Amino acid sequence: MIDLRYGTHPHQPAWVLDDGPLRVRAGTPSFINLLDALNAWQLVRTASAATGAVVAASFKHVSPAGVASAGPLDDVIRETWRVTEPGPLTGAYVRARDADPKSGFGDVVAVSAPVDAELADLLSQVISDAAIAPGFEPGTLEVLVRKKSGTFLVLEADPAYEPPECERRDVHGVVVAQRRDRAPFLPGLPSDALLGLATLRHTQSNSVAVVGDGMPLGIGAGQQNRVDCVRLAVGKAAPGGCAGTPWCARCPASPACPGRIASTGRSASPRADSRRPRKWSSPSFSQVSR
Repeated sequence: MIDLRYGTHPHQPAWVLDDGPLRVRAGTPSFINLLDALNAWQLVRTASAATGAVVAASFKHVSPAGVASAGPLDDVIRETWRVTEPGPLTGAYVRARDADPKSGFGDVVAVSAPVDAELADLLSQVISDAAIAPGFEPGTLEVLVRKKSGTFLVLEADPAYEPPECERRDVHGVVVAQRRDRAPFLPGLPSDALLGLATLRHTQSNSVAVVGDGMPLGIGAGQQNRVDCVRLAVGKAAPGGCAGTPWCARCPASPACPGRIASTGRSASPRADSRRPRKWSSPSFSQVSR
């Protein structure tokens, strides 16, 4: 048994009863820290396996604020995060964090590959609470443990570990179980659709994600109805509205809602910036569901 810093709220004591494949390399986690880290790790692991790319996630309060693979950075991202030509791992995290920097403030960072020196240096400069990765290259742990006066949480996941077939929850004395969601994604889907489906598999329902260019541009998570999920996701992806954009009229969802949809009670499409408008691209459209 491992004592945690606190539970869901600071007045609640909390423990880890079985730490399984998780290794705490620095810091003391809270209950929510662990929920974020464990779910974020499974998200980047699933998305990386599905897309064949390095994937990073910015996770906050049991849902992703952003997820991304490595890809092109526009001028707004470069200026905001003070990067020029980062490597794949740092590039993926910058894109993930930039998807919703307000929600990602003080996030848990998850990456599908070992943390390298470039990413460690970036994380030492941004406001984050924790990082989880399958390993750490030489010298990177020393950089991370100095963050937040030594309280930054560093977790190492076992990339070979497969979670149990059934997941269980104890709810007010009633123990319920279900088979873990391991349904294979449909073959032949574009990488954006795969990334969207992997993201939504690890997002609280109901949830919708607007995805384009290898990153969810807006995620609407944990709403009682899907209409509000869509409003949240599209509002984050297109704060100025999508009307008049090159692809609006061709959207398969509706004339007023952006494009590439991946729906699981949830969903996905292309991008404008979450802080200020950018130029719209004209991606292809497809609709998938499960």
